[in-house]
Amino acid sequence: MYELAPPLRHVLEATGYLRDGRPAASTVTLANGKERNRRRAFHPDVQWRGQANLNVCFKYAESPSNEEIGVWQQEIWNEGNTPLLWIIGPNSTDLYNGFALPQQASVAGRNRLDTFSHDTSMAPEVSRGGRLGLTELDTRAGRLSMETGRFWHREPRVNRKAAVDQRLLNDMASLERTLLDTGLPVDAAQGLIGRSVFAKYLVDREIITDQRLRKVCGHDVLQDVLRNHRAATHLFNWLAERFNGDMFPTKGNVPAAKHLERVADFLDGDDLETGQRSLFPYRFDLIPVELISAIYEQFVHSADAKGAAAAGQSDVHYTPLAAVSLILDEVMQDLTGDETVLDITCGSGVFLVEALRRLIALKAGDGKPTRAMVHEALYRQVHGVDVSPAAIRIAAFSLYLAALELDPDPGLAHGIKFRPLVGKTLLVGDAYEIETTPEGKAALMAKTGRKRFDVIVGNPPWTYRGRHGTGRRRAITPGRVRSPRGVSLDFVERAKDFAHERTRFGMVLSATPFFSRSGTGRAAAQHLVESLSPLTLVNLANQASWLFPRANMPAMALIGRYRKQEPGIMQLVQAPWSPAGPGSHTFEIGGSDVQTLHLASWKRNPDLFKGVFFGRLHDHLLLEELFENQRPLKARLAALDTGLNPGMTLGDRSKDAGFLRGMPMLRSNLARFSVQRELPALDERGAERPREPSIYRAPLLIVQEFMQASPRPVSAVAEEDVVFTNAYFGASFTPVHGEIPYLLAGILSSALASWYFIMAGSTFGLWKQRILKGDVEMMPAPDLEEAAASEHGRRVSRLVRRVRGRSPNEMDWDVLDEAVFDLYGLDRVERIVARDGLFRAGWQWQEGRRASVAPADDAQLEDYARAFVATFDFWFAAANERRLRADVYRTTASDPLRLIRFVIEQNPPPSVVDAVPSAGRLYDVLADTAERLEISVDDDLAHFGELRLTDRHEVVIVKPSARRHWLAVNALSDARAVLEESFQSAPV
Repeated sequence: MYELAPPLRHVLEATGYLRDGRPAASTVTLANGKERNRRRAFHPDVQWRGQANLNVCFKYAESPSNEEIGVWQQEIWNEGNTPLLWIIGPNSTDLYNGFALPQQASVAGRNRLDTFSHDTSMAPEVSRGGRLGLTELDTRAGRLSMETGRFWHREPRVNRKAAVDQRLLNDMASLERTLLDTGLPVDAAQGLIGRSVFAKYLVDREIITDQRLRKVCGHDVLQDVLRNHRAATHLFNWLAERFNGDMFPTKGNVPAAKHLERVADFLDGDDLETGQRSLFPYRFDLIPVELISAIYEQFVHSADAKGAAAAGQSDVHYTPLAAVSLILDEVMQDLTGDETVLDITCGSGVFLVEALRRLIALKAGDGKPTRAMVHEALYRQVHGVDVSPAAIRIAAFSLYLAALELDPDPGLAHGIKFRPLVGKTLLVGDAYEIETTPEGKAALMAKTGRKRFDVIVGNPPWTYRGRHGTGRRRAITPGRVRSPRGVSLDFVERAKDFAHERTRFGMVLSATPFFSRSGTGRAAAQHLVESLSPLTLVNLANQASWLFPRANMPAMALIGRYRKQEPGIMQLVQAPWSPAGPGSHTFEIGGSDVQTLHLASWKRNPDLFKGVFFGRLHDHLLLEELFENQRPLKARLAALDTGLNPGMTLGDRSKDAGFLRGMPMLRSNLARFSVQRELPALDERGAERPREPSIYRAPLLIVQEFMQASPRPVSAVAEEDVVFTNAYFGASFTPVHGEIPYLLAGILSSALASWYFIMAGSTFGLWKQRILKGDVEMMPAPDLEEAAASEHGRRVSRLVRRVRGRSPNEMDWDVLDEAVFDLYGLDRVERIVARDGLFRAGWQWQEGRRASVAPADDAQLEDYARAFVATFDFWFAAANERRLRADVYRTTASDPLRLIRFVIEQNPPPSVVDAVPSAGRLYDVLADTAERLEISVDDDLAHFGELRLTDRHEVVIVKPSARRHWLAVNALSDARAVLEESFQSAPV
């Protein structure tokens, strides 16, 4: 076994990465001294690997120089997947930011986050006074902190904003701007950048040696070649000949010297906007090929997006590597490596590049790939189609780079010469008509008909092009089920033409059709799900800020036919918001974020679909209960000869609105429960949609479409006629309806309503903080006349009247919520569900999101424990002989995990909840638990993020410390799962 220096071993055992000198989990590996990358100066002694291949590197060095540290930083930064570098000395550990831009040797220490002493005798108060010790290091970046994602909550300085992919993208964009400013067209500018970076890649990887460069161009430094127009022409012509033309389609087309000079300045490290020179940080011998491909895809599409926006289009998109890995990790598991892959909207080929790498890894198994393996996969197994010739050229470029990277000996004599891909396996054309082209016929058609592929992947356009676009889509392939808005589902249907019955699908789609209240949209989504079953859907809406920041729709990942699963069941995965997302470009998905839904249940009650994503078992049960026992509000209002109506649309003022002129006009800032008396008068003679005057008659219930930084919808009662805009919708009542408007204002402002809209609203929680008219109309409601006359209904309306004109306080809201719960007849469990629903609905705002990931405190853990044991007491009450004792382990706010132990006692209920001191470090508590229950926990915790450990007499719940994991509604689901497991394992 690799011998570790004693200080290194001591530090890693103190921070949970090692146990007795060995890796504490499979995520930790010790270095193998025999396997060294000759291109690297930095070789870590130990590595931790998390999801998306993120690394933490540990290096023991007694007194490294600034030059050494600078080189190490540059190398791990270029690899792009190491957020942290630990440099461990005899007496202290320096923690470095691996995503920070590398610095010159003289200032290499700028990227040091902190220094931690190894002095174990250091008292806590000394540590707090300024010196940091191993306890703080464990808290900050220990194994549990990394594996639970807690590190990203505490260390905002480490994020991908300065990582190699973002920096190179920004620098390429800056270079493009300077080239455009000097008169070079966009296509030529991007082509020059691509060719120059490719040449730099070949030089850095020594595929083109200094000697070869001098022989071809007369210079042995690439920048000097670019500063000589004749030499640059020789280089690009030579590359075009050697590289078969897919990347360099024409000879002699070399931009002017002034353009080449700009590129040379960039490679020298010049800031092209300020003129200052600094360290050129990029090492293309180390930047992963898939990262280069992703950068090029975003770079090309960013430029295309500007043109598309100018043309009124919005279907230009790129696919981040995080989404590619999420899908391919699932869809390509358990394959042989001989499968064929197709992407009918491949763009710059990010999916294809990553698929190629994985296919070759599968072929090679535990050995190294051969050139034959690489070329077999490159020429036969990966296929792509795209309407953009530029994108296809970049896809070819990216695949060639990947092949060079995977080739065991990419020497210039034989490794750089490739067959053409464009027109062979990479096709330019419309995905709907590609077989009609000569190239498409040759590539996609066989004697028996269309070729069938084993894996189909991609990120098709999500665009909605209005009625004209919908008509065209339907005309192209008549008779198919079509989504009424957007084209992403249509592309999946088209891709099915190239599939056989076992073809696996992995695609990024618009989530809108899946959550739509449109009957045709829902039918299209359900048809697609049924045809690709067994299937998993991953809701990515919460990742929009970093994953698809320019998208105007939420995203959904679809993964179909890739695992054995009971027919008619789909897995629904909610990827929750987390600071780890924007910081690390990873997803923090735990076991409880994965739910199942029967397709038949979705068809029977479409509103359950969103609830499964956003809720837990008891949320689904309450939804079913309300749908079964109550009627939609729309029906209740219709029974009173009224209904909800949208307000006036001023728009183009094309229709007469003079009959409303002079009436009070509500445009914005509706107060809760009441409409201000002195509203400005409507001074418009026309409106695009003035609406019928009857809808503005008082008494009037008005509901605001967009929320006001709160999960509680805003509703009010107007006692005088008032015109409102289409930012609102309202229902006009008559005086005979009495308290009903006030009753409804209270119901729609309650925790129950917030819970309902986050579980079943068509947009709230997905991509906009709003509720639609259709959402409110579908909310289950009691008979309004009976409810208004009941004791509980009168309590609701009285409270609404009492707080009109002032802001309700917390006590007011508690009273209102309890009155609404009573009105609906909710039991104890259902009230827990609704109250937690209000908290979960608040996660749509930054303050609520921060609250969701804040560490759960002792009181919140005890609430969880009480909800858990109460579920068992219902069963224990029959025999009156047993109960549970819940030991809530006291932890500190900095601990990344929380742990509760439930033990069966031979005493009558009720069960008891006790707070107990933690028996040592979390690592020791987990080790003791594993030994007592005779199980292993470390790998399961790293993989699933949370654990439920059981034997005949106890249950131990281990979860990350974030508050969202410890809600009482989660306790109800966890307790029920334990009961079901107990019944299943009980002797017959």
